[in-house]
Amino acid sequence: MSGQDHGDDGVSRRKVLECMTWAGTGVLWTVTGGVPRSLGIIDSAEAATAAAPGVSFLQISDSHVGFDKPANPNALGTLEEAVNKINAMPAKPAFMIHTGDITHLSKAAEFDNAERIISQTKLDVHYVPGEHDFIDEEVKLYRERYGRGTKGHGWYSFDAGGVHFVGLVNVVDLKAGGLGNLGAEQLAWLEDDLRGKSKSTPIVLFAHIPLWTVYPEWGWGTEDGGRALEYVKGFGSVTVLNGHIHQVMQKVEGNVTFHTARSTAFPQPAPGAAPSPGPMKVEDARLRSMLGVASINFKQNEQRLAIIDTPLQG
Repeated sequence: MSGQDHGDDGVSRRKVLECMTWAGTGVLWTVTGGVPRSLGIIDSAEAATAAAPGVSFLQISDSHVGFDKPANPNALGTLEEAVNKINAMPAKPAFMIHTGDITHLSKAAEFDNAERIISQTKLDVHYVPGEHDFIDEEVKLYRERYGRGTKGHGWYSFDAGGVHFVGLVNVVDLKAGGLGNLGAEQLAWLEDDLRGKSKSTPIVLFAHIPLWTVYPEWGWGTEDGGRALEYVKGFGSVTVLNGHIHQVMQKVEGNVTFHTARSTAFPQPAPGAAPSPGPMKVEDARLRSMLGVASINFKQNEQRLAIIDTPLQG
């Protein structure tokens, strides 16, 4: 798996999280006590069978449409490859979540191109912004397209298949070093949104920057993310989906499973493996193995959501 586990050694034994990663034909993973363990190679048919039935949805992230530097001179092209892979899936997911950085420079043409490609999936798409989507002069292009009916800077919630989904915005008021920030208004809304929900309701939080602290030296975390996590700690099943760091990382803390997704545009270095984050140039033959999408499946009466990470090329 192209990521690291950051589970705490002291986490007690818990129910198995089935987390499946396709790399070529596929690797079946379980996570027990926060530690991923491979169960061996399986073929894609078995992986697809394992993911169904139940509510399934896709996560896509960090498309960076408009990026054209050496790390990937054609980010729009690899987004289209990801969409083709989605369209070839044998079972159509219920909807898709995009966890931000749709564009690279918040230009109208970039948003238009992204919409043209992503709409080819014919799926409902639920967006949250990345910091690259909020840099146009009037900071309005994202909101005009995706902010209608949302609160504040674009946060909202919805229900699907017995799961409560909450889209959060943590890229408006970045803190020292680029750390994300939710802010008091959004946190108060989140507390109110969750009030009255049954503790057996599965919760999915999704935002661009990780809500957990991955690597604060690079701004890979959310300064007040712990406040948001306090509001969900009483729920039996919580999944937190993020992008921003362009690589798969996971950890499990009690009832909360954290998962960050690959980019469809370019990889970034592992925490501390380079002087700073940013687009990482790799051999052309390796690029597509480091880009991809994630498919998430919820089965009634199971505590965890199963996640299949699919690279563009195994």
